Amino acid sequence: MRLIHCCLYGLAGTCLALTPVAAWAQSDPAPAAPAPEKNVLEGNYLTVGGGAVIGPSYEGSDDYVVFPIPAIQGKVGGVAINPRSGGLALDFIPDPKGAKVGFMLGPTATYSANRDRHIVDSVVRAAGRLDADIAVGASTGVTLYRVLDGHDSLSAAVDVKWDVHGPHGGMQVSPSLSYLTPLSKALVVALAVSAKHVNADYADYYYSVSPTQSLDSGLPLYRAKGGWASVGATLVMGYSLSGDLRKGGFSLVGIAGYTRLLGDARDNPYTAIRGSPTQLVGGAGIAFTF
Repeated sequence: MRLIHCCLYGLAGTCLALTPVAAWAQSDPAPAAPAPEKNVLEGNYLTVGGGAVIGPSYEGSDDYVVFPIPAIQGKVGGVAINPRSGGLALDFIPDPKGAKVGFMLGPTATYSANRDRHIVDSVVRAAGRLDADIAVGASTGVTLYRVLDGHDSLSAAVDVKWDVHGPHGGMQVSPSLSYLTPLSKALVVALAVSAKHVNADYADYYYSVSPTQSLDSGLPLYRAKGGWASVGATLVMGYSLSGDLRKGGFSLVGIAGYTRLLGDARDNPYTAIRGSPTQLVGGAGIAFTF
């Protein structure tokens, strides 16, 4: 289970409920009921979608703005494509049909525009816009299938990424634990908890207030250090308009998320003085699977 766009800072490790439909692809090797006539998730398929979320205007902001959210997920030639916050991850280890345990390993790449645009607070805006970054790294994890019933799954994963675009060269480590279960053939829900740990370069770029930034904005000087930056939880729901997620077609998606900033992500002036360590996200979208 993975999630979306650069505005969802603390939600890395979950996804826009395009992936929940993939739970149906791991069916019991000896099902009690006849299999459906069509299951597009058992072979190559793609899910594309989009929508809108309302979330903080920057990490630590208490001003909320609306963002568009594109996403893509699927499986092509045995390689799984999973959405990430502002990017995607590939999984090169296919799970055999009916497997009880699956493994994930592959590259991940994301784009973040934190404090690059949509800064509502005039004081934070006066401190100057930051350059967008492109982070590249690896994603790995393990999934247990059929934990409580014939179609649910429990996944533990971690993404490790480094900025390669140039603004800070920092590193992020994002572990997550997620549980997915269908409530009917048409409705599936996913609950994920996640966290983010950053190194000193990342923290200094996003959380410090330099002498120039202090002079321009009036905020006090602040020198940030690396450490745990956030923890959070996300609930995602997907509903198939065809009545069966395995048949593909259009699905409606809803998301609600809570993130609590920690350490210097919480204590820096952009958050502690001008914003809030509590970050909420809500949104809806539509996806098409074929």
